Amino acid sequence: MRKNILLILFTFYFSFAFSNEWNNAQWIWQQEDGPSNTWMSFRKIITLDEVPEKVEALIAVDSKFWLWINGEMVLFEGGLSRGPSQAGEWNRKQKITPTNSWYDTVNIQPYLKKGENTIAILAWYWGRETHKGTHIDSGKGGLLFSANIGNQPVVSDASWKALQHPGYDNTIAPSSKAIVQYNVLFDAQKSIGDWSEKAWYKTDFNDENWPRAVEKGKLGVAPWYNVEPNIVPHLINHGLENYENHETLKFPFVSDGKMLKAKLPFNKQITPYLEIEAKAGDTIFITTDNRLNRINATYITKEGKQSFESFSWMNGHEIRYTIPKGVKVNALKYRWMSVGKMAGKFEIDDPFYQRLWWMGNNTLFVCARDNFMDCPDRERALWIGDVADQVGYLFYSMDNAGRQLLKKAILQTTAFSENGVMGALGPLRVRELVAQSLQFIAQGIWPYYLNTGDKETLEKAYPFVYDYLALFPMQENGLPEYRKGKSPDSWNWVDWGVKKTIDEQPIQMAFYYLALKEAKKMAEVIGKTEDIKWYSERMDVMKPAFDKAYWKNGFYSTNVDKFKDDRANAIAIVSGIANPDYYNQIVDNVLIPNRFSSPHFEWIAEEAMCIAGRYKASLERMKVQYQSQVDKKTMSTLYEMFPRGGSYNHAWNAPNTILSKHIAGVRPTKVAWSEFEIMPALVHLENIKKTIPTVKGDIDVEIHVSELEYQLNLSSPKETEAIIGIPKTEKTIDKVYVNGKCVWSKGKIKKKIKGVLFKGEDMRYLKFVLLSGNWELEAIYK
Repeated sequence: MRKNILLILFTFYFSFAFSNEWNNAQWIWQQEDGPSNTWMSFRKIITLDEVPEKVEALIAVDSKFWLWINGEMVLFEGGLSRGPSQAGEWNRKQKITPTNSWYDTVNIQPYLKKGENTIAILAWYWGRETHKGTHIDSGKGGLLFSANIGNQPVVSDASWKALQHPGYDNTIAPSSKAIVQYNVLFDAQKSIGDWSEKAWYKTDFNDENWPRAVEKGKLGVAPWYNVEPNIVPHLINHGLENYENHETLKFPFVSDGKMLKAKLPFNKQITPYLEIEAKAGDTIFITTDNRLNRINATYITKEGKQSFESFSWMNGHEIRYTIPKGVKVNALKYRWMSVGKMAGKFEIDDPFYQRLWWMGNNTLFVCARDNFMDCPDRERALWIGDVADQVGYLFYSMDNAGRQLLKKAILQTTAFSENGVMGALGPLRVRELVAQSLQFIAQGIWPYYLNTGDKETLEKAYPFVYDYLALFPMQENGLPEYRKGKSPDSWNWVDWGVKKTIDEQPIQMAFYYLALKEAKKMAEVIGKTEDIKWYSERMDVMKPAFDKAYWKNGFYSTNVDKFKDDRANAIAIVSGIANPDYYNQIVDNVLIPNRFSSPHFEWIAEEAMCIAGRYKASLERMKVQYQSQVDKKTMSTLYEMFPRGGSYNHAWNAPNTILSKHIAGVRPTKVAWSEFEIMPALVHLENIKKTIPTVKGDIDVEIHVSELEYQLNLSSPKETEAIIGIPKTEKTIDKVYVNGKCVWSKGKIKKKIKGVLFKGEDMRYLKFVLLSGNWELEAIYK
């Protein structure tokens, strides 16, 4: 009840605070509320005496929109699958999910001019939900627009023209039961021409007979309720590009009716495009090579020259066009849209690991759009366990857009919690997979704060973290009760992999311990003293209890005759609940001989080996597991299962975490990368170059090692400190030079240099602290 009262108060405040900004704009649509899969064209003509220096438009829609001003594309695909937060009480039985809506802020100033301007918006209303829960349907198509252009407010209302686009067929069946988006069937013979340009009386286009938009209600009205800003930067539009085999296709040409295979440089999310000359009524079909792809496009030609782009995105390595015989093809192109840039870089002198990192990076990007997703083809679902796997390497690969997309996942997941449960699939569906919820707390929420320093988001998420961990009653044996089937929509799932090898109980116990450990850090940050004590007491009891319950003379198991599980033993090490004295036994007895995990757990096994100091064994295991995929040169992303199976682009592949964090050895040691370390474990490698896109700026690292020399070049941004470890690798370090000056010689500090501090040494590294700036370090071995 208290949460509901707070929600009502927040809704009232939010509506009041934003009413002026929206200038009493009306949600508009056609008279009919839908129907589903409707493409609606909106037009508004405004006249300006002057163009102000700054003009931003606020646009909310269910579900997607494309914006033009004066015929020029301003934003390609705005909007998000719905569900930023709850707007009222959730009635699961009657499937009533009142939720607020997202809005985008768009800079339209560069596209405006003195005199007459045409604003054109194509809105796509999905009008459906799926059991994967990625989108909460409002039940009504709607567009909300507001812009202050100088002293002139421009808002969506009945003065706008609105026409359901007749070229799009909205009677087609959904593309699948699992994904919300539809295929596209476009009949160019029913097209309305280029309706995004000037006033009808200045071109051949005429909107005089278009109906007026129908007003559906102001900001705050059901079913859209209030609006919240889209916190993720707009998708990067890479523009229309030629395919890799553009030259061999030899444009222009006349189609012979056979399928054309247009090759992408790697597996991307794209919208396909064509320019042709044809007679009316020919049918062109566009799909991809991905056997699990559910999105296709069908285009019915009109007479003469024409172009077409299908706005429902698809993915694959090849885009396949089936064009009737006799059609002249002038161009085939594609548009790649990405969440931010591929800002992180990794170069290494072993071609296997170099290619594997590239494939992992591609997999990360093809599994990110409206949300981080398990795969871009059959589900597009936000499984938070998959997101936690992605978190391990997104901070080494993605820029601010990726960080914001993770923030969105955290806020959405917690906002749609129910009875203390953070669902593993959402926002619409609170499906509890216990291991994934615990993993998301430990390997999703805490790393987000550690890497960004975003305390506000941590404070919003933390109450839900505590509430979930409090659902686990402790038993007399010192371990929490194994949680199974406690919520209405639960699934006792831990991993795929080799059947009948999963030792579930120690896995859940270790994940719970890891979640306690990371939640304790959260409580320390936000000053929850009583909670800190609660976490500590549970952890203190659990650690010896775990050993007593599961240690079986060489590995952890509930039944030595049945389970020798690499997953259970790996997470025991990674969580910190395992006794460090047992690490080498675990590696030798379990992690080297047994490879039962799917990619979801594989990176955890490899990380456990690194924590145990067994870097060579970790790389060898990684190579065995991924060899067949890396060797397949037609592949650019990674499979759902080993050696291949399921989707060929699945989010939970995270070998890049190991290569970046442990082999290159770069990781944050204080919040927001204010301090980080470079402690490489190069094994057989001699050269590494790495760029890490942090919240402080890019960190560039270059390492070269030979028999007698270790070289490190570092460029680090302001307000950072780097702890540098020079590997001893069973050698004696004779001298160390920084920027050409000797700072260490024969076991002693030689000369002090501003910005360089001696940190000490241990069995593996000689350590220095380098303040922000550009550094060249050289160590000479005896």
